Amino acid sequence: MNNSVHPTVRESGPANLHGLRKRFPLLSLLRKDVALNGPAWLPLAFVIGAIAVVAYADNLVDSISLGYLYVLPLAVGAIFLRKEVSYGLIAICILLHDYYYPSHINPGFRMFHNFTAMVCFAFVVFAIQRYVGQREALAKTVQRQRDALLHDVELAAQVQRLFLPVDKANIEGLEIAGMMRPARGVGGDYYDYIPINAHTIQFVIADVAGKGVAAALLMSATAASVQLEANHNRNMLKIVERLNTGVHSVSDDGERFVTLLLAELDVQKRTVQYVNCGHNPALLFRAQTGTVTRLNSSCPPIGILAEDPCQLASADLSAGDVLVFYTDGVTEAENRLEEEFGTERLSAVVQRGSSLSAEALMNDIFDRATNFCSGVGFNDDVTVLVVKCNFDGLSTASSYLSCHAIS
Repeated sequence: MNNSVHPTVRESGPANLHGLRKRFPLLSLLRKDVALNGPAWLPLAFVIGAIAVVAYADNLVDSISLGYLYVLPLAVGAIFLRKEVSYGLIAICILLHDYYYPSHINPGFRMFHNFTAMVCFAFVVFAIQRYVGQREALAKTVQRQRDALLHDVELAAQVQRLFLPVDKANIEGLEIAGMMRPARGVGGDYYDYIPINAHTIQFVIADVAGKGVAAALLMSATAASVQLEANHNRNMLKIVERLNTGVHSVSDDGERFVTLLLAELDVQKRTVQYVNCGHNPALLFRAQTGTVTRLNSSCPPIGILAEDPCQLASADLSAGDVLVFYTDGVTEAENRLEEEFGTERLSAVVQRGSSLSAEALMNDIFDRATNFCSGVGFNDDVTVLVVKCNFDGLSTASSYLSCHAIS
């Protein structure tokens, strides 16, 4: 998920470096960050080679001194080499500077020239090493803050997973499987199933506009509200109305909104009632005809309008029928050609896999979408909820539920 390094690895870095310096003395000449990356001989060879080139050029020119050119290899050395080594190279450069200095120059002026060169070299090395040191300190501070942020995000992800269903639903005649895979550490998708009684259960799937922490916070608030409402009020239109009022009150001119599909399935009546607030249409595979129909949207997303007039729709169910709820992370998954997976491909997957168990069909949907966008990856949170109607033999059937949260 990230490029962070585990704390134990970072802590073991200095110890490993200390051991390497004992085995390879050349590493003791380099700064810590340089010694851990790249060939150790390259920076030192470059600096020594540059000093040798300047000394050779200074030897060829007798009329003037080229000693101040030593500032170039010393500046490079200040970036890559340890402080003690850099200042030691200053002494070597001064000796070479004095050795190749024109012999006809007055000795007093020669000493002054050497002194000013030493001061200049020392100032350059000090300034560069101070800058590099500040940069390293800033990098360490940023890394600590990044690690702390990643830790907070992981805690938020753990809290978010608490809103996902974990218990089996005791609804005889239904087979249910669900999963949610966030595009980042935390996501804006949510799904749940809430048993009402021995033969009735409510399903909810929602998608908050946007991604990341902001979407996750709104998702968590929506999930808590849905669970609270469902436990006290079975009227889905009233639930949606109160949710809309709450979300709209905290939204900035409708910029934050939630698409939501709330459905109630009655096993005895073999019907499903639903209200779709701008969400992707759920797919209903009918076993008798082998066709897939859509539970389309009937009202705007939650939070856009102050008042959200919705209509309740319903559909009859038969043995073998399959309901598939999903978010747009599935249908909007793109391949390398920027083609979307789309509802048609999803419908074909549902038709071909209608004889599979709910869990197997859920995994097949996710795997096919993953293969479709192979090399690109999902750009949005992916949530799939599959409900298979095993109405035949209700007296002996047992409810089976598999719920996977993938993060």
